[in-house]
Amino acid sequence: MVPTSHQREQHAPEKRNDNSVREPPARALLASVVRLSHVIHGVRTRVAGASGFTPTIVAYPGYGSTTWVRVLARVVLTSKPAAASGTVRGWHAFTSVPVPRSEVAVEIGGVIHPVRADDGGLVDEVLQISLAPGWHPVVLRSPETAPAEAQVLVVAPDATFGIVSDIDDTVMVTALPRPLLAFWNTLVVSERARTPTPGMAVLLDRIVARHPETPVLYLSTGPWNVAPALARFLARNLYPKGVLLLTDWGPTLQRWFRSGREHKQNNLERLAREFPGVRWLLLGDDGQHDPEIYADFARAHAGQTAAIAIRQLSAGEALLAGGRAHEDATEHGSVPWVTAPDGAGMAAQLGSYGLL
Repeated sequence: MVPTSHQREQHAPEKRNDNSVREPPARALLASVVRLSHVIHGVRTRVAGASGFTPTIVAYPGYGSTTWVRVLARVVLTSKPAAASGTVRGWHAFTSVPVPRSEVAVEIGGVIHPVRADDGGLVDEVLQISLAPGWHPVVLRSPETAPAEAQVLVVAPDATFGIVSDIDDTVMVTALPRPLLAFWNTLVVSERARTPTPGMAVLLDRIVARHPETPVLYLSTGPWNVAPALARFLARNLYPKGVLLLTDWGPTLQRWFRSGREHKQNNLERLAREFPGVRWLLLGDDGQHDPEIYADFARAHAGQTAAIAIRQLSAGEALLAGGRAHEDATEHGSVPWVTAPDGAGMAAQLGSYGLL
């Protein structure tokens, strides 16, 4: 018996709108996690307000040329800062709550530039200026906060040499690749308990003395929350004054966690575009992805790579890190590649290339 048209309509499967597109399950789940993080941020904001936290601008050193500067800062809700007594624990840096989309006025060289923080409270803006080479003060203000001051390094137009250095396990022994110890060092250990890598401060100081007005950038996958503590560590252990390039943690619509490797690659490519005449000395360690990241940069920008210096982890550090990164130094052509467990060993090798 042939079904009638009415019966066919009753038993036919329900048609979907051809214009509707179902999100892949993984992406839909990730979007839900992002929405949940926004809800949690709202709760944290209300709790911080009820606890007397106040809006604060945390300004970081920036860099640029004689015609532009990159200004870096965060707008957060925070409690009164603890005294710099050396007993400050890492977790204090994570109690602040970002204030998204805040309006900020940046004053540099007598000119005021209005900018706006992003959804994470981060100000990362390139401003057009006219300044002489050297360090210059920058003042940031918003209607809700007290002024904050930082400095920006204006790189000389004729600069031909610069330094990009990793932080964790390169200039500071933190054992960051190991999840448990990373938690302990980042959130619990006192600032003054952090250990400088032997000989690295002397090495960098000697290089800067050999190449005056060298821009020094400390490129790390650490979060912006720890920037003030890192800056104090570098100053206390006599590392050259420089600029921190850190990142944010947490999910985005594209991934569960922001990619530290991508963060480093993007900033290196950016520096190559911004300063085409500068050759960079790249310092890192063999416990993460530094050798591979630096090797890729050297292959793409051999003329902008002065040398690659990799700190060798100790046997114990390498075991806890899950092994060493292996990169064949012979694949990088004329770019010098040195490895040593400390700054003194690197200095001896870099000296043979005329970098000291």
